[in-house]
Amino acid sequence: MKANLLQGVIQRVFQALCFLVMAVGGQVWASADHEAHQAKAAVAPRAPGYGPLGFELPPVGSYERPVIGRAADAEVIDSFGRKTTLHQLMQGKVTLLSFMYTSCSDVNGCPLASYVLHRVMQRLANDERLQTKVQLLSLSFDRINDTPEVLARYSDRFEASETKHWQFLTTPSDQALAQVLKDYNQFIIQDVDSEGNIIGSISHLLRVYLIDDAKNLREVYSVSFLHADILVQDMLTIMSDAT
Repeated sequence: MKANLLQGVIQRVFQALCFLVMAVGGQVWASADHEAHQAKAAVAPRAPGYGPLGFELPPVGSYERPVIGRAADAEVIDSFGRKTTLHQLMQGKVTLLSFMYTSCSDVNGCPLASYVLHRVMQRLANDERLQTKVQLLSLSFDRINDTPEVLARYSDRFEASETKHWQFLTTPSDQALAQVLKDYNQFIIQDVDSEGNIIGSISHLLRVYLIDDAKNLREVYSVSFLHADILVQDMLTIMSDAT
C-alpha cells in the first residue's frame, strides 16, 4: 500500500512538472511569435517613393510620354463645397490626378500618394517652369465620409490650401463616382452595411494619372514608379513637347 501511495505521489508530481513546462513553454512560444510579428511589421518594405530615387533619370525631353488615352470628365465638388468638373479644372494645366480616401491606413496606398504629391507640390512652389502650369487633383472614392469639410482638414495637413496647387475633390452622387472610377479603370472593393455605409477599409490599386494640358492621358503610375523625381521629370518632358 505504501508503494502504491508513493507511486501516486510520484505520478502527481510528474504531472505537475509537465503542466508547468507546458505553461512556461507556451508563454515563451507566444512571446516569440509576438516578437517575430512585430519584427516583421517593423521591417515591412516601404515603396520607393518614400526615399531617394536610387538611379539617374534621363534628361528632360530625351524620351517620350506618348498619348495613351483621353482624360474623362466628371462632376466634382471641391473642399470648399463648390461644384465644378474635372475638365474645367484641367483646362490649360498639366495635371496629376490621384484617387484616394482620407482614412486609408495602407502605408503604400493613399498615404504614399499623398506623401509623393506633397513633395511634388513643394517642387512646384519653387520651380518657375511649373508654378503656373501644373496642378494636383486628389479625388476621394469614400464620398460618404470624405465630405468637403473632411477634405479641407486633410488638405490643411499638407498645407495644400496655401499654395493652391493641390485640390481635394469628391463627387455629388454615387452614380457620378461610379462613372468616373469606371472611366479611369480605378477599381475598388468595399464592404457596406444594410444602409449603404462603408464598413472598414477600401481595397484598391494605387494609381496616379499624368494628364497634359490638352486633357490627354500620358502616363499611369503604380506604387513602384510613384516618385516625386519621376513625376516632375515626366511633367517637364511633356511640357517640352510644345516648345
